[in-house]
Formats: sequence, structure tokens, C-alpha cells
Amino acid sequence: MEKELEPRETVWDWIRTLIFAAVIAYLISHFVIGVVLVPTGSMIPTINIQDRILSNRFIYHFREIRRGEIVLFYAPDKPGMIYVKRVIGLPGDEVVIKDGNLFINGQEIQEDYLNEPMRGDFGPYLVPEGHYFMLGDNRNSSNDSRFWDNKYVSKDKIIGKAFFRIFPLNKMGFLR
Repeated sequence: MEKELEPRETVWDWIRTLIFAAVIAYLISHFVIGVVLVPTGSMIPTINIQDRILSNRFIYHFREIRRGEIVLFYAPDKPGMIYVKRVIGLPGDEVVIKDGNLFINGQEIQEDYLNEPMRGDFGPYLVPEGHYFMLGDNRNSSNDSRFWDNKYVSKDKIIGKAFFRIFPLNKMGFLR
């Protein structure tokens, strides 16, 4: 025969369960998977205003950051502000934008994720070791490495890789 718990024991069981769940949720959201609301259109058409995206916060402990990945990072010129941009220049790369075309180390890069041709000439930028050059996909309306006082993002400022849109529901899916 099973012993019935006293009300005090039942309440204590619930409190322990809720505390355990809160600790697990905190650990997951701060060290494994993060959720961010995107407030600007700098990544249109890949990510739109008010999209909610998931980021993998631990992937870069196991492998290097790759060109073309979308990452979340602390803005170099605005401490505490989190930006979402695409990694364009890797450590040691020379990045040049000429007549709206992107060149990395002298090779023209085709970017099928852009909505419209980029305007202007920028660079050359030589990406220092341990740093990255970032651009938004909405190049003509993006506050990115081209315009920052501190042009490059250090590896320790990168929070994680954006990988999945969870909202709006009709656009849910993996980011590329």
C-alpha cells in the first residue's frame, strides 16, 4: 500500500521540481541555446525585423568560425549591444568592396543571399588575427564593419551561431 504524502511534503516536492527546472532552463539558455529577437532589418532577406532566432552558444568551442555563417556578437562600438551579422572576413583576410562587388584575398565572392547589388567602394580591410569582418545581408541598409570605429569583432565577443528561426511560425526553419 502506498503512503499518501502530507500537504507540506507535496508543496516541498513541487518547489524542488520548479527550482530544478529553473536552473536547467537557465543553464541551457546561457550556455547551450540562446533566443534573440532581431530588432532591425540589417539582415533582410535572410532574417527579418521581429524574427526570433536560436543561436548555438557552444559550437565554437569545438570548431572554428566559418566564412558565411550568421553569428551573434557583442557590438565593438556599443558595449552590451548584441548584433546579428554574417561573417565575411576571417583572420588574415583582405576584404575589398569595389563597384559593389565583394573581393576576399583578390577573389570575387558570389553572394546569392543578397536582395540587391551592394552600392559603393570600401576597403581594403586587413582582418587582424583573432578577429572577423562582419556584414549585414541588407548591405545598403546595414550598420556593419564598414562603418564601425572598431572595424573587427574579436573572437571572444562572438556569442554563437544563429541557426534556426522560431518565429514567425510560417517562416520557421534553418538559416543559411
